[in-house]
Amino acid sequence: MRWQVQELKQRTSEVLRAVESEGDQIITRHGREIAVLVDMEEYRRLKGESGGFKELLGSVPPLDVLDEVRAPDLGREIDWGER
Repeated sequence: MRWQVQELKQRTSEVLRAVESEGDQIITRHGREIAVLVDMEEYRRLKGESGGFKELLGSVPPLDVLDEVRAPDLGREIDWGER
């Protein structure tokens, strides 16, 4: 659901109950979306996904795992044309 900033100020408790029961609530100012309220569980889930570059590198399998899936042949010859 969408709420204007003015509504949020006047009906904060209702908006928070809507977050708990209905999920994300979008806040607008002059018709433009400026924020979204999410429940704490969703926030933690979203925040946990972005562990950064270091975590991403840690999740890459060791390179020797790739040897198991790589074809043993040398591949095709490439015609580089005449020089």
